[in-house]
Amino acid sequence: LYHLHGRNLDERIWNDDTYLTAMVQAEWQHSTALPPTVVELSYGPTWLLTPKGEKADSGLLDDMMRRLPAIEVKAGRPRRRLLMGESMGGLNVLIVGLSHPSRFAKVAALCPGIYMVSPFTSFAEIRAAAKRTGADPKTIFGVWLLARKYAANNAEWQHISPLALIERAESNYPALYLSNGLYDAYGNFEGSRRLVDMARARGMKTEWHPLYGGHCVTDVKSLSAFLLS
Repeated sequence: LYHLHGRNLDERIWNDDTYLTAMVQAEWQHSTALPPTVVELSYGPTWLLTPKGEKADSGLLDDMMRRLPAIEVKAGRPRRRLLMGESMGGLNVLIVGLSHPSRFAKVAALCPGIYMVSPFTSFAEIRAAAKRTGADPKTIFGVWLLARKYAANNAEWQHISPLALIERAESNYPALYLSNGLYDAYGNFEGSRRLVDMARARGMKTEWHPLYGGHCVTDVKSLSAFLLS
């Protein structure tokens, strides 16, 4: 299981007893199934997995895929690869899982940063989207800045947008698990629900867990079961 953390966290978060990952591990302890080996990946507090483009910070997607063989020499050859991430990490696991579908069996994306509008659209459209989804304007501005640090234009953004990637998905793509809080201050509920609808329309095995709550509220039982099954 490759875990990609959320914004402003780091590679130690999986073993933090105060974080949701501790609840996942507790669920696994009550199961007779063997839990996956967990590998935590991090490129710092904030990052996006993008192919190499015009931006100096782009290319982390290529770097991650290059590093997998060396990582798995140390961790052991996997029977299958799983992905899990929340918030920024949720977006990142969708990017890598949908960009390299033959390499991963399952993708669990919690409160992923998915939007119906591009960060390269007009400010008027972005403001309208924030109002429609109930997103906090300051939060949306931070997301806008992050996206533009790793993508130079809309064409580059469409190479990593989960809504664009899912359009070419086939039924043999990784199984998906998505969850989102109805009152997510990042405004991710709308985009996540749209991704689920598109994935199901393409025959992808997809679990959708809309939850009553805010950003990254999580149904730990269903998430833990998805990763074990």
